[in-house]
Formats: sequence, C-alpha cells, structure tokens
Amino acid sequence: MVHIKRLQEDGADIIAIVGEIDASSSIELDLAIAKSVGEGYKKILVDCQALEYISSAGLGVFMSYIEELRDKNISFVLFGMKERVLNTFSILGLADLLNIRENKQEAKKLADELSV
Repeated sequence: MVHIKRLQEDGADIIAIVGEIDASSSIELDLAIAKSVGEGYKKILVDCQALEYISSAGLGVFMSYIEELRDKNISFVLFGMKERVLNTFSILGLADLLNIRENKQEAKKLADELSV
C-alpha cells in the first residue's frame, strides 16, 4: 500500500512517497511524476523518507523519465532514502543515473544548482 502526496515549496514540486512501491502502486508514482512534469515544474523533488520498499516496477518508473527530464531540463532529485531502499538503487546502478541526496536541504540546493 502506498500514499503519494504532492506539495509545492519554493517553486519546486515535492512528491512525498509513504509506504511501498510495488507493481500495482508504481502506477500512482508514474501518475504523480507525469502530472508534475505536465504542469511544467522545472524542479521536482521526491521525498523518500517514508518509502519502506521499492520494487523493480517502481525503479522502472524513475528510469522511464530520465531522458524526458533531461530533454526538458528538469531538476529531479530524490532525498531521504532509508539505507535499505538506497541499496536497491545502488545495486542496480540507478544511484549513478539519478540525483540522490540525504535530506531536503541538500536536494533543494542541488535542484537550484541544476536549474541555473
């Protein structure tokens, strides 16, 4: 079960994920990112502090946006991952393809730097 909230802060769209992202809930994650991109946000932060688990389907959602985010010059930063979740990203090499930071402050700072 997952709960995804979106809130806007300092010109950034923050997508907060609570719970687990698996094959069925990855659709909700996809919709949240699609809305954020569709609404024209140039800074999208993903709050992973309450993300307990992510499956390959969930990771696939992030992967599917990499090119579009780059093409549209959107700063996309994930933050606050639990070690177990971060390990999943690292093992699959996604930590090298996505911007991941420890906390919201660092994520915002990086998003600002990337959007210049």
